[in-house]
Amino acid sequence: MQLIELLQDFCRVQRKQVEVFFDNAPVGQPRARKYGAVTARFARSGQTADDLIRLHLQRLGNSARNWTVVSSDGQVQVAARAFRAQVLTADAFARLLLESGQGGDEESTRPGDQSMSEDELDDWMALFGGDRHGKD
Repeated sequence: MQLIELLQDFCRVQRKQVEVFFDNAPVGQPRARKYGAVTARFARSGQTADDLIRLHLQRLGNSARNWTVVSSDGQVQVAARAFRAQVLTADAFARLLLESGQGGDEESTRPGDQSMSEDELDDWMALFGGDRHGKD
């Protein structure tokens, strides 16, 4: 939920919509859930989030070129480029998240919002397989 909240803030500030893909769908839960401008998609048993990303790109066809795929996984990047989607590494996107949260725009910051700490950023990067210090 923390990631979804960060993505919601990013969408609000950047005026974007995001689809995020997760492994291991919760049992008995829908495969997709909408959280405002963020759609969370969950892979069922026997599939991975990477599989869902590739399937999604395939369904998009020519429209995939209007999308940006955020992943540090080489195979996902190759698939995204094959569909002419833009590719952004997890560490580059984490920097965008940080920047969008610290933009100084008072209207874009809700009371109680906090920026991501250095430790939290390192945790996210470990989770998504990137290294924000350039040591991928």
